[in-house]
Amino acid sequence: MFSYVFCFAGSAVRTFTPFHFVVEPMDVLSVRGASVVMNCSARCETPPRIEWKKDGTFLNLVSDDRRQLLPDGALLINSVVHSKHNKPDEGYYQCVATVDSLGTIVSRTAKLTVAGLPRFISQPESSSAYRGSSAILNCEVNVDLAPFVRWEQDRQPVLLDERVLKLPSGALVISNATDGDAGLYRCVIESGGAPKYSEEAELKILPDPEVAQTLTFLRQPSSLTRVAGQSAVFPCVAVGFPTPSIRWTRNEEELVPEGSGRFLLRAGGSLEMRELAEADAGTYSCVAESGNATLEARAELAVQVPPAFLKRPANIYAHESMDIVFECEVTGKPTPTVKWVKNGDMVIPSDYFKIVKEHNLQVLGLVKSDEGFYQCIAENDVGNAQAGAQLIILDLAPATTGPLPSAPRDVVATLVSTRFIRLTWRTPASDPQGDNLTYSIFYTKEGINRERVENTSRPGEMQVTIQNLMPETVYVFRVVAQNRHGSGESSVPLKVATQPEVQLPGPAPNIRAYAGSPTSVTVTWETPLSGNGEIQNYKLYYMEKGQASEQDVDVGGLSYTITGLKKYTEYSFRVVAYNKHGPGVSTQDVVVRTLSDVPSAAPQNLTLEVRNSKSILLQWQPPPAGTHSGQITGYKIRYRKVSRKSDVTESIGGTQLSQLIEGLERGTEYSFRVAALTVNGTGPATDWVSAETFESDLDETRVPEVPSSLHVRPLVTSIVVSWTPPENQNIVVRGYAIGYGIGSPHAQTIKVDYKQRYYTIENLDPSSHYVITLKAFNNVGEGIPLYESAVTRPHSDTSEVDLFVINAPYTPVPDPSPMMPPVGVQASILSHDTIRINWADNSLPKNQKITDARYYTVRWKTNIPANTKYKTANATTLSYLVTGLKPNTLYEFSVMVTKGRRSSTWSMTAHGTTLEHAPTSPPKDVTVVSKEGKPRTIIVNWQPPSEANGKITGYIIYYSTDVNAEIHDWVIEPVVGNRLTHQIQELTLDTPYYFKIQARNSKGMGPMSEAVQFRTPKGKVSGMTNPSGSSGKGSRPVDVGPDYKPPLGGSNSPHGSPTSPLDSNMLLVIIVSVGVITIVIVVIVAVFCTRRTTSHQKKKRAACKSVNGSHKYKGNSKDVKPPDLWIHHERLELKPIDKSPDPNPIMTDTPIPRNSQDITPVDNSLDSNIHQRRNSYRGHESEDSMSTLAGRRGMRPKMMMPFDSQPPQPVISAHPIHSLDNPHHHFHSGSLASPTRSYLHHQVSPWPLGTSMSHSDRANSTESVRNTPSTDTAPASGPPGAELPDAEGGSAAEEEAAPALPTAHVRPSHPLKSFAVPAAAPGYDPALPSTPLLSQPAPNHPVHSVKTASIGTLGRTRPPMPVVVPSAPDVQETARMLEDSESNYEPDELTKEMAHLEGLMKDLNAITTA
Repeated sequence: MFSYVFCFAGSAVRTFTPFHFVVEPMDVLSVRGASVVMNCSARCETPPRIEWKKDGTFLNLVSDDRRQLLPDGALLINSVVHSKHNKPDEGYYQCVATVDSLGTIVSRTAKLTVAGLPRFISQPESSSAYRGSSAILNCEVNVDLAPFVRWEQDRQPVLLDERVLKLPSGALVISNATDGDAGLYRCVIESGGAPKYSEEAELKILPDPEVAQTLTFLRQPSSLTRVAGQSAVFPCVAVGFPTPSIRWTRNEEELVPEGSGRFLLRAGGSLEMRELAEADAGTYSCVAESGNATLEARAELAVQVPPAFLKRPANIYAHESMDIVFECEVTGKPTPTVKWVKNGDMVIPSDYFKIVKEHNLQVLGLVKSDEGFYQCIAENDVGNAQAGAQLIILDLAPATTGPLPSAPRDVVATLVSTRFIRLTWRTPASDPQGDNLTYSIFYTKEGINRERVENTSRPGEMQVTIQNLMPETVYVFRVVAQNRHGSGESSVPLKVATQPEVQLPGPAPNIRAYAGSPTSVTVTWETPLSGNGEIQNYKLYYMEKGQASEQDVDVGGLSYTITGLKKYTEYSFRVVAYNKHGPGVSTQDVVVRTLSDVPSAAPQNLTLEVRNSKSILLQWQPPPAGTHSGQITGYKIRYRKVSRKSDVTESIGGTQLSQLIEGLERGTEYSFRVAALTVNGTGPATDWVSAETFESDLDETRVPEVPSSLHVRPLVTSIVVSWTPPENQNIVVRGYAIGYGIGSPHAQTIKVDYKQRYYTIENLDPSSHYVITLKAFNNVGEGIPLYESAVTRPHSDTSEVDLFVINAPYTPVPDPSPMMPPVGVQASILSHDTIRINWADNSLPKNQKITDARYYTVRWKTNIPANTKYKTANATTLSYLVTGLKPNTLYEFSVMVTKGRRSSTWSMTAHGTTLEHAPTSPPKDVTVVSKEGKPRTIIVNWQPPSEANGKITGYIIYYSTDVNAEIHDWVIEPVVGNRLTHQIQELTLDTPYYFKIQARNSKGMGPMSEAVQFRTPKGKVSGMTNPSGSSGKGSRPVDVGPDYKPPLGGSNSPHGSPTSPLDSNMLLVIIVSVGVITIVIVVIVAVFCTRRTTSHQKKKRAACKSVNGSHKYKGNSKDVKPPDLWIHHERLELKPIDKSPDPNPIMTDTPIPRNSQDITPVDNSLDSNIHQRRNSYRGHESEDSMSTLAGRRGMRPKMMMPFDSQPPQPVISAHPIHSLDNPHHHFHSGSLASPTRSYLHHQVSPWPLGTSMSHSDRANSTESVRNTPSTDTAPASGPPGAELPDAEGGSAAEEEAAPALPTAHVRPSHPLKSFAVPAAAPGYDPALPSTPLLSQPAPNHPVHSVKTASIGTLGRTRPPMPVVVPSAPDVQETARMLEDSESNYEPDELTKEMAHLEGLMKDLNAITTA
């Protein structure tokens, strides 16, 4: 630690100049005969003089032949002397720096330790170890000598590695022993002089044992105390066969040693900890496991911290007679002590030098000699540190010219007490008004020349109270007046003596309390040291911990025993002594806990559940709070056959609240009782509870079947219900649930025993129609109900007495009133897996205290998945802690109360969502594909983890060329948000890479996925590159952009295997078939479109010119239904595909709604604008289809394509094809003929639009995939100029324009990839960035992503596949494009295109025949 104080060298201006230590001495461990250097260097403007102290005494280095001062201030000790009786060099050294006529500062103290004479505490002994096992050779030496110990095997040095470890004590650990480890071992101490050798011990290596060996510890960890920053080793070596494994825990939590971090697992299982921090302290457990055997050894680690400064003293300017405080705050463990040094000498506390607020130094009534350097020195067991500051006392400023006030008059003490005096005076004679005068009151003890000063608080005030005086002491006071010119004359000194103080007793010392029994505590103390007069009596106060009110008792002696206390309860005690003046000072509280005893109450809610013919499960709750009388250590279960009196006892330890009793006899009734245990013994037991085992083992994997019959007999205010059990007697029935109510059977529910066959429902209304239901139930759930109805008789009906007696011993007699359900159910979220349920019970008194045997049943479930069953638990209090829940999941809770045979209905439902938690599963379906046209760029795709436990905020991609490399050596690519794809560029060609992905949410990182291998291609590759990196033969390079998604099926096998020859031939046939049918359909559509009347074209031109015109036709198109476009080939259908509503721009995915109810309705206020969007690439297309295309974008789900049983089919993909800079879209015939020139170009819309969907559209958009016409299907194939019929409804649909819209095209798995091939955009750079769609984000508008979807050759069952169409284009350039496009596609051009397509068909036929 540096001490920053300041010096000045006689200048007229009193300023601070740095004076501090640059280097301070540090602790040193040396050996005899060695040389030691203690470093020290101080800096000031005037070079300081350096001296050294040893053990507080200055060293005389002039005449010392072994110790000398080096030029830089360091101390050199030559040839350290150390023997048993002469240790002149060992001790504490301190460096002292002095600047003459200025002051002195001292450094921290440094300890020089000299290692003792080499001797062995214990020596190695001969031993043997099995091959592959561990061995320990002891060589214990003094702690100071441990660093100088080394080992030899057969007189050769032993090399330490991951298998061989030298412990800090000097012992040698050999793990995974081999035959080469056998030999003679000895340890050597080399501490300066001649080496000292231990005795030799032989280590024998035995072959593997054939039989299991007992698991034992060779060395267990022992508790350690270390200093922060040091290292520590917990040895732990176990042997046995099979070879044991070692793991460590800290404070009961698993400790995973890091590969290269601070925690390392060393030879044999020892734990090494580096750079210890205070947080590392705790209980460490070494757990050894071998086969079914487990051993555990514990040790404590205490971490001490040297002192450090939280606040250092600051330099101070002051005047004489003032009071000042140097502040100093320190921290450390153990808590440091603080002392103050002035100019190198210890400050001794006195009346004027006081330690205040723990560590601060207060100096009262400054005098000139108080100037100098003050240092705060903090010290604890593990170190010390110092920090300092300078005090400069300034001379009073000389008075300005002008009259000064004369002395104040008539200074008198108007109030004199033991510790304060009030003074008053009159104004000076020179200034009778005195309104602008202030006064300073100087005072000191008589005979002391150190004056203190107190100033009046405001001008004109002529009285002051001087506080903090000593009783029975004479003080001298004088008063000086000041005006604007300076201080005037002093008044005549006034002597005043404070009054003597009444002496009250001090605190009674050595108060102690100890528990004598579970209900009594004895308290003892001694007579107070201070007290004016005899102690008359004592008052002993005591209070139960956590209570607010104290009790007291008068005591005449020095001890007292308090009885009648609660068992195993903490109490606090304090004592106050009384003398004739009254009560003295109270002692500090002492806390003691009364002794434990056996529990005073039995466990609660003992329930029995017959599991099968030989076992019964017991469940219970602990005794009520306040009756435990100690720590419950276990429970004792007693059970017997009902027919016998002798019983069996079974004890269980811990806080377990259930036990399965097995080995019982079939069809036999047993009685059970449970009692709680403490260390003192067994408490009272519950009443006997009976249950009968089954005659045979019945099935309880399903619910019971329906009861075979149900009969009801109505009376006036009751209904007698009787029934027979289900016909299938092989399913367990645990009871029957009877539901009844007027008109509905769900108003009340009563559960009865499985043996019962009758029940009387009472307290019913006369002449009322009741519906009754009966269900059998077991632990799986309730079975199918049986219904019956009955009408109770009128009051006037006396034909039968309302009495129905049945010889049924199990028929309960319910109370007159039914149980009320609990109310006010609340769910309090505590963590990611815990929710506390609280409720109230209106049938309890106002204090909600439970005095009877009722209990509550809490049930809970989540609605995802929808068929989740309820879980239940019983409670005897008005709250329950539900644990083991899933993170970030909505649960519903309800409660019912049961008392005897009566139960209430379920309460109102409360809901609670657990907190988020870090993901507990890795991302799924990780695939890697090469980017077309860019062999050094790959695209990684994945799916979110199944157990995300919260909203995913990002992913981390790890990749490396070495799958076995440490994870911190892998390259990291972060992905922000919930994107499910990412590009990685600039990889090395023809190199295998391994990829892992890790998800993260707001609570942390999840686990990593398994490594996925991918080999980069040797050159240019196809976009259909399989996950292992082999490129398809003859495939053309196509830049599919950063949003490419790999095909979900098709010729790419999941492991990258090439397509079989048979699949290739089949694929070729299908491609040709699809091509022929597609071209025929397109030709028909094109011819039909060219014959449209010119009136429609005129309307189209009028619509195009209305960009700046009126908006009155905006909403007209939304009610016109679009034409349907379907392409059928065998069983292939191009399904409606749409844009995900997710605003994330980079290939995000969203859940797929199953039906229209899953879709949230959205505002249709944007419909009118949305309907105006137009496809700029379709030519004269139907306005209806255009408007519907745009209008149905907002919230439609992605449609699912079920391909579970389809034959092999061609690949159909949706790809973005953005509009070109040139408005005249010329599609050259050469483009179609040459597959290598078919590129997909991207151009980002500068103003992406948010879309919405009307309610009428919403219903249509979610109909069955098989039956609903597509409302948004672009022409999948055909000539670029193909037209669709116009409709009347869309004349104003082009008021806003957009530069681009992605399209869909047919892409067979063949070199001839596409029929829709636009010309290259001028100036287009095909090197896309990793996130190109973010290049021009628009404020306040969601940026829509573009999905690619593929339907590959389906050789096996496939899951449903989402297909997504990108969002509609912006509406800013559409009109201009439409006007241009009218002149682009004339009939002559279409004829040329048709001729080219015929040529293309011939090429396809030639390929097929080849």
